[in-house]
Amino acid sequence: MTDCIFCNILKGNIPSYKVYEDDFVFAFLDITQVTKGHTLIIPKEHVKDVFEWTPSIATHLATAIPKVANALQKAFPDMQGLNIVNNNKELAYQSVFHSHIHLIPRYTNEDDFALTMRSNMDDYTSDMMQEIAQNIKNQF
Repeated sequence: MTDCIFCNILKGNIPSYKVYEDDFVFAFLDITQVTKGHTLIIPKEHVKDVFEWTPSIATHLATAIPKVANALQKAFPDMQGLNIVNNNKELAYQSVFHSHIHLIPRYTNEDDFALTMRSNMDDYTSDMMQEIAQNIKNQF
């Protein structure tokens, strides 16, 4: 799909902070960084949402989630929990219509322990994002 931001990231047309990749999935830092290490896992095949997943896509995503989650935990020892979020369709707050799973680390120093999907992208420079991504990649 030519106008899909995630497909363009996969093609290398849009830069990203890759943390994991295999033949079927791609994981990269979410530019909003709800919390430090907030990562997206996407299937390489363009599917709009969970309603278009095949059993194969589901298997590959489910296999990648614990790999990336464990890398996050090793990369950030102060991480106290992890939210795994998947929004499907506009009413459920899906904003990019290429299926994706959010892995959102939780820390005890957070002001609000409720899950809020707020953007903190202004708090992170490109160098900081590269350092976070490299820290996670080093855990594989």
